[in-house]
Amino acid sequence: MNNQGKRGSSPKDEREFGNSSMQTLYKAGRDIYYLINHGYKIKNAVTFVGNHYLLSERQRIALARAITSNEELQRRKEKEVKNNLEEKTVYIDGFNTIITLEVALSGSLILKCMDETFRDLAGLRGSYRIISETKEAIALIGEALQTEKISKAVFFLDTPVSNSGKLKEQIAEQLSSFSFAVEIHNIFEVDRTLEQLENVITSDAIILDRCKSWINLNQKIIEAGTFSYLDFSIENLEEE
Repeated sequence: MNNQGKRGSSPKDEREFGNSSMQTLYKAGRDIYYLINHGYKIKNAVTFVGNHYLLSERQRIALARAITSNEELQRRKEKEVKNNLEEKTVYIDGFNTIITLEVALSGSLILKCMDETFRDLAGLRGSYRIISETKEAIALIGEALQTEKISKAVFFLDTPVSNSGKLKEQIAEQLSSFSFAVEIHNIFEVDRTLEQLENVITSDAIILDRCKSWINLNQKIIEAGTFSYLDFSIENLEEE
């Protein structure tokens, strides 16, 4: 099957993340997990372990995004808001949240990480275009927020990213029929803004570590659906 036209896909994914490769990746993940819990920086640990197992660059990126130290796991767990969102305002890392859902809807590679967030390997690097899955991704967000009975959703989109204005229009149009209020802001420093807020919806590790509280919305959406994903949750890494 040709995956080159799908969001976040790579022609080598079937081989690099197939069943036989996953056993190696789980072993590598356990090694990285051990090292970062003993003082190694994640970048150094991934390089050391990646060289040992002869991992590709994409496999290394996946492990760097999936593996988290015990200290970080505990800090994120303590700040996670799992319920009682009724009449609350939530603040959404727009591209981060939407792109992961687009990748999942495209059938491309997504990861369930140790902190139970879902992350992708899309790596758009400032270039974005609306695709056929964008509309459904926004709809899934709207439906999930409606279920939580929030009062307002505030989206932040990175102004320098291409087509951020078009995505703003798409979000506003699609969510106008929902019961909660919607604000959408195109700004230059999304990360820095979200780091100061509570009830933040994102999977960005830096924001998770710095924000006042966060909501794992994509986990609720993805696990309630029929999406496939690679599971790097701590239970899998602990299995020998």
